[in-house]
Amino acid sequence: MIELRPFASLGGANHGWLDAKHHFSFAEYHDPARMHWGNLRVWNDDTIAPKSGFPPHPHRDMEIITYVREGAITHQDSLGNKGRTEAGDVQVMSAGTGIRHSEYNMEDVTTRIFQIWIMPTRSGEAPGWGARPFPKGERAGQFVALASGYANDQTDGDALPIRTDARVLGATLRAGETASYPLGKDRRAYLVPATGAVKIADVTVNARDGAAIRDLEVLTVTALEDSEIVMVDAA
Repeated sequence: MIELRPFASLGGANHGWLDAKHHFSFAEYHDPARMHWGNLRVWNDDTIAPKSGFPPHPHRDMEIITYVREGAITHQDSLGNKGRTEAGDVQVMSAGTGIRHSEYNMEDVTTRIFQIWIMPTRSGEAPGWGARPFPKGERAGQFVALASGYANDQTDGDALPIRTDARVLGATLRAGETASYPLGKDRRAYLVPATGAVKIADVTVNARDGAAIRDLEVLTVTALEDSEIVMVDAA
């Protein structure tokens, strides 16, 4: 089953400094049919104006993954962590028992991110944060784990750890290239092209559209044009 969620159908709000689109119910956008997809709870497509951002605010009991599509985001939190994550790279914050953080676009250009929240399967642990560069060449023509709840799985390589039964994956495909991923019929996937357009079976998924996928033993994606893909494999 593949349910296409076109970008134009997403909820959201434009706050001036922030133009946010929501794949799932979030803030003032509520859609009972789009509350979550397995343990994937939030997928926000955020456009952040230069020299602006999210002031300090609290979280707990959530795995928050930020994938930077353009520009850069600067993170600071109550643990003393501070870091700048650039386009193509990923940061992970495990909110755990509680953390405050800010996320600012300190750049002179617009920053665009995917912010992904996944419900944890482990709770009561101390909060944590990490970021890591993932050069696009390492995921050219294939899916590569960017963040993973399976620390002992050597196929996940240098993926950032998350405290949940899920993976966040990235792939870059040239037009005509195909990549497959062993999803499994008991799993769900949510796939969004950051750029380009892809086809899954007979469904075309354009840039920033969402595809909610289940009941597929093997997920096969074919690029209709040069594409950069982000996907969550969820429980």
